[in-house]
Amino acid sequence: MSKHRYTSNTSLITRDISKIADLANGNLYEAVVIISKRSRQIAAKLKEELASKLEEFSSGIDNLEEIHENREQIEISRYYERLPKPTTIATDEYLEGKLVYYRSDDAE
Repeated sequence: MSKHRYTSNTSLITRDISKIADLANGNLYEAVVIISKRSRQIAAKLKEELASKLEEFSSGIDNLEEIHENREQIEISRYYERLPKPTTIATDEYLEGKLVYYRSDDAE
């Protein structure tokens, strides 16, 4: 299994809300929107990666032995289950200044 690029902590940690809001000019709602949009992007990408890896195991004919257990398929699924949650990854990226975002009023 290859090493994944997401290195966030998988355990829950307390976040400083004022620091999150400060990065969005004091607007906590804006910060939450930014983080949630990035989280959805990450979740979609992870889902796509997992689906493409699991697609290798699908066959047109359902064989009872194949359905019973496929070790490699189980390991791939477990690997993705152990990854940090998309919201954690997005929050870390936001706090580290790795996200680029534009406000709609900036476009004017």
